[in-house]
Amino acid sequence: MAGCKTAQQVRDPEYAHVAWSVNQAMRMSASDPEAVNPVIPRLEGAHPVEEYIQFALGQNPDIQAARKQMEALALQIPVAASLQDPNLGATFFPEQVQTAAGQQEFALAASQKIPWRGKLSTRAERAESEADVARAQLAAVELATIQKVKNAYYELYFIQQAIMVTEADQRLLAEIRDVANVRYKSGTSSQQDVLRAELEISNVENELIRLRQQLDSGQARLARELHIAPQTKVRAFNQVAPEQIPHDLEALQRQAVAARPELHAQLAALERDRDSVELARLDYMPDVTLGATWIDVSTAGLSGVANGRDSFLITAGVNLPIYRKRLDASLRSAEAKAVSSARTYDSLRDTTLEEVMDLFVTVRSQQDLVILFKEDILPKARQTLEVSSRAYNTGEVDFLQLVDNWRELLRFEISYRRLEASLRQTLAELERVVGGFTALQNNLPELEPDETVLPLPPTQ
Repeated sequence: MAGCKTAQQVRDPEYAHVAWSVNQAMRMSASDPEAVNPVIPRLEGAHPVEEYIQFALGQNPDIQAARKQMEALALQIPVAASLQDPNLGATFFPEQVQTAAGQQEFALAASQKIPWRGKLSTRAERAESEADVARAQLAAVELATIQKVKNAYYELYFIQQAIMVTEADQRLLAEIRDVANVRYKSGTSSQQDVLRAELEISNVENELIRLRQQLDSGQARLARELHIAPQTKVRAFNQVAPEQIPHDLEALQRQAVAARPELHAQLAALERDRDSVELARLDYMPDVTLGATWIDVSTAGLSGVANGRDSFLITAGVNLPIYRKRLDASLRSAEAKAVSSARTYDSLRDTTLEEVMDLFVTVRSQQDLVILFKEDILPKARQTLEVSSRAYNTGEVDFLQLVDNWRELLRFEISYRRLEASLRQTLAELERVVGGFTALQNNLPELEPDETVLPLPPTQ
């Protein structure tokens, strides 16, 4: 009865909360405020990506699920290392057995199965390897969550920058329209220039509506990784922190092979399968079952010399592993699974090296494009617009050419911000593949942040 009472106790406080939440959810209606995740006011507004990452590491449900899975498998280690429950049996005699010593009225037997030497320790090692797989998978989920937070954060950064640039270009276009209106009133240009400028302003407004919708969607995407309400107004800083660009491909590949959690998980799975092979070999050896029986004997018996002394018996037995086809098949199956795990590790290792190579060259290419846009394309585009604005005032350039130059500048500005965000998203993916940049921090040059590039106003 004490054992039954102990089994009813809840040992994990999180399980108690889950059980309570399930009961609440079954009675909850759609109008209850608890039906959706809460809005976290302190997370609203612009925050550094590191703050969102720390919050996600503590709240993301995928991480919590992986952590509990690891805990569940770790608690299976003492289970695998322990003996099975002993058996206790009682025998009652409806018709009492008559013996010379007396009548046998009741028998109580107990037995314990003892595995062959090494079986329990091997089972414990296999359970520990299974827990190691879960530990590595937890690290992989954490790195994947960090990447998802960074991807969502820098996508939000890009959308915010695109809105800022588009609004600045809209103001610039309004100034161009005002210049066209002045020239129209002075008779040096046609009304068509003013109407075209108004049409372009309307097109820009349409683009801003689309970008603001993307901003709301981007906030919801980041909020999902944080496990908060999607309407929480999370924001990225308008000026991103410096990033570190890797320059040594071989160091990255060595880091990936040594630190990628997925590879560690596969190695732990291989060790688990090797323990399974050892267990399959140990199955060829018999297990021993030891037992004891006590028989209650009454004082009255058929013999006049009945002593009524109780009987005590000791038993020992073994199972007979004689069905060799089953044992051989089990061993060959375990060996085949271990070989499969080893080949899977080789495949994952090759895939990892390929991903590192692909992401490395992508990062270098994106970095070169960012520098090209920053130092060459954008200055020339701004200069071209400035020159064409002056030429439009003197009638040397028509309005269509001026608007085309303005469109080119807007396109280059948006492309530059897209490259900035994509570069940091690619770095986040590379960080996940190599298992983190911690070991390489001292060897990575920094990518300096860039201030917001805004178009130049036209010269009137």
